[in-house]
Amino acid sequence: MQKFITILLLMFSFLSAQSQSANKLKKQLVNSIDMKTSDLTSLSDKIWEAAEVAFREDKSAEYLIEYAEANGLIVEKGIAGMPTAFTATYGEGKPVIGIIGEFDALPGLSQDTVPHRHELIEGGAGHGCGHNLFGTASLGAAIAIKELIERGELQGTVKFFGTPAEEKFFGKLWMIRDGVFDDVDICMDWHPADKTEANVQPSLALVDFMVEFTGQTAHASVDPWNARAANDALELYTAGINAYREHVLPSVRMHYHIQDAGKVVNVVPDYSRIWVRVRDITKEGLQPVYEQVRKMAGGAAIMANVEHKVSLISGVHDLLPNRVGGAALQKNLETLGDIKYTQEEIDFALELQRNNGKPEIGIDGKIRPLRETLNSPGGGSTDSGDVSYNVPVVSLAATTAPKGVPWHSWSVVASSGMSIGHKGMLHAAKALGMTMVDIFKDSKLRENIKKEFDEKIGEYEYDPYLDPGPPPIDYVD
Repeated sequence: MQKFITILLLMFSFLSAQSQSANKLKKQLVNSIDMKTSDLTSLSDKIWEAAEVAFREDKSAEYLIEYAEANGLIVEKGIAGMPTAFTATYGEGKPVIGIIGEFDALPGLSQDTVPHRHELIEGGAGHGCGHNLFGTASLGAAIAIKELIERGELQGTVKFFGTPAEEKFFGKLWMIRDGVFDDVDICMDWHPADKTEANVQPSLALVDFMVEFTGQTAHASVDPWNARAANDALELYTAGINAYREHVLPSVRMHYHIQDAGKVVNVVPDYSRIWVRVRDITKEGLQPVYEQVRKMAGGAAIMANVEHKVSLISGVHDLLPNRVGGAALQKNLETLGDIKYTQEEIDFALELQRNNGKPEIGIDGKIRPLRETLNSPGGGSTDSGDVSYNVPVVSLAATTAPKGVPWHSWSVVASSGMSIGHKGMLHAAKALGMTMVDIFKDSKLRENIKKEFDEKIGEYEYDPYLDPGPPPIDYVD
């Protein structure tokens, strides 16, 4: 009995020492990020100002690369055929812990850092999803981990992934196809939000495809009977999609963007083009809807007596949440505590809400408890979902905008370029970095994260929505 008690005491002593060691490293990591507050804020603001869209993030990627190299990470550029994709790595051997960074903006959302609509550049782009904060926070966490590896406090490799075109083409798909994530044991991920929590919710799967209709042009008044109107097919097609909405599950979402429906009013157009996006909870649920909407394009072409072509662009899986990793992240969020705001920031948030016709409830910087994982979460989609089907992903949401304002809007652009966004960014960097310390230090935690991943994947064989060929880096808007 005495021997058993002695063993228990030794185990408790070891675990206590291990916990104290991790806590000491976390304090060092938080201090490191605090020391970099000015640098990280400046970096995010430069990316915010550049506001570059999918595959055109030349300045944004270079800003991140320059900062990574200045802090001793080894950068590999032009990953997977994408000039703005890169990795920044430090260390050697296992474990390899990755962290994802995004930096693309959305078209048409140019906005100043004021709580009312005010374009900086007419028709310009803006960070309506806070990706200027996303890439910066992730890199800040990676550099803080690098410093601990460099001092011999942690063993293994940290790897930052600079991933372009998340908003439009999903650049991570080509990176996965090229094996960029193959050596990673666990990957960290986060996203700007209007709340702060360990993210243990799935996202929606989606597929993007292009439909083109081709007919015969003619004078719209002199001889329209000689025409076969491509825009007739387009209108019939959108009518079909909108009628179909009534007959799909509530979890399904269908959107489209008419890209070309003719040039002038007095010429019957012989060409039209529409970008279509379909979403559902999983790829399996999405597939029959995708197939039906594809077939409907053929029906529209028959009715308008034109030809049609359907081309796959790309698509993403749902995000596979990891609750073991989420629980570890949750503890670190609770250690950090709530995000605090000044009265000036609260007033900014209230005015944003007022100018959007939303309830004036301010900013939610509280740390939320770990929620149950929902089967039907709703919300958006991300190509981090595909990463999560190849390697365990531990995910975070951090407050960077007021409650209730529209996402992918000028309001989020305004918040992302000022102190509300900056505070969320720094909080995310600390929470991600602290959790990475746990993952590096605790082999049992790594095993349990991987075990959950393996159980969820089961026999599933990853099959991306991606045709052969290079990324469409030379696309035309």
